[in-house]
Amino acid sequence: MNFFSSEFKLGILGGGQLGKMLLYTTRKFDIYTKVMDASAEAPCKIACNEFQLGDLMDYDAVYNFGKQVDVLTFEIENVNTHALEDLEKEGVKVYPSSKTLRTIQNKATQKLFYKDHNIPTADFTRFAYTSEIKEAINNGGLQLPFVWKSAQFGYDGNGVKVVRKIEDLTGLPNVECIAEAMIPFKNELAVIVARNVDGDVKTYPVVEMEFHPEANQVEYVICPARIDEHVVIKAQQVALDVSKAFKHVGLLAVEMFQTQTDDILVNEVAPRPHNSGHQTIEASYTSQFEQHLRAILNLPLGQTDSKVGGIMVNLVGAEGHTGHVVYENIADIMKLEGVTPHIYGKKQTRPFRKMGHVTIVHKDISEARRIAEEVKKTIKVISK
Repeated sequence: MNFFSSEFKLGILGGGQLGKMLLYTTRKFDIYTKVMDASAEAPCKIACNEFQLGDLMDYDAVYNFGKQVDVLTFEIENVNTHALEDLEKEGVKVYPSSKTLRTIQNKATQKLFYKDHNIPTADFTRFAYTSEIKEAINNGGLQLPFVWKSAQFGYDGNGVKVVRKIEDLTGLPNVECIAEAMIPFKNELAVIVARNVDGDVKTYPVVEMEFHPEANQVEYVICPARIDEHVVIKAQQVALDVSKAFKHVGLLAVEMFQTQTDDILVNEVAPRPHNSGHQTIEASYTSQFEQHLRAILNLPLGQTDSKVGGIMVNLVGAEGHTGHVVYENIADIMKLEGVTPHIYGKKQTRPFRKMGHVTIVHKDISEARRIAEEVKKTIKVISK
């Protein structure tokens, strides 16, 4: 099939920043794109060929949108999988598949998948409702502390809470959830695996992630990870094992814990471009967004090596600021060596909302980390 400067139509479900950055590549390749999102102010709106308003969890909206395109992909997991499954039955190519997405959408199902496929992961207990947890603790069936995770609809630190005492359960939604053993880890790592329709596979270098202690959001992504080579090899292999088990098409971002004994445990996965790969735009031979496009169109996968060390700094809304966004001191960070800001196009800021990111590239990863710290301290995402 001819994808370039042709009548081929790529559909993207979700019009947020990941879709917007995917459109960098579709515009470069002149691939016709159609995007659906529930917000009339979605960042993708300015860069796609066609934009359609629609609820991604609504069967009819997703099904009718999918009938208008040749290949359908998504940039967010909260999509109606029944519609995707019916589209597949009718010949629409959906990548990643509805089966892959359905397993990943539910954290409890995802964790059971790891157990069934002998993939190392933290121990957990599944609950139909949060209200059942207190009884399990009182009966000795569950030990404090643990990490509470909502089974569905969690994102960017939402739907996750560390529970150290029973009182910490107060205020949590009474939904299906898991209680996961707390892991005393050295590092949080991630590997992005690309797999095309033919089954060709490539992995990106292992990255190290530093998190905000309160928001549970990634603050820094460091590539390459500052870990020993034997841990790199182990993390790459675990990521490949996860990819093989899912048999996904497209990208699979595998988040992992490096334990105190250098074991690797899978935390969770995302079947799409991911926050842990944003630095690939400037630092890699092939960005994660181009790679996802290559994979779902069954094109040859691109080179995943880094050209230079890269660090990504998330730009999130400052605490105490809600309203029309202002990027304070953005010109100051652009004076720094190797700095490239990416602004997502969201007009309204609120505390901890992802508004953009900054990539710092440098041949010396320690110097890149120093500059990243300066960037973090300098730029402020505030409201007017």
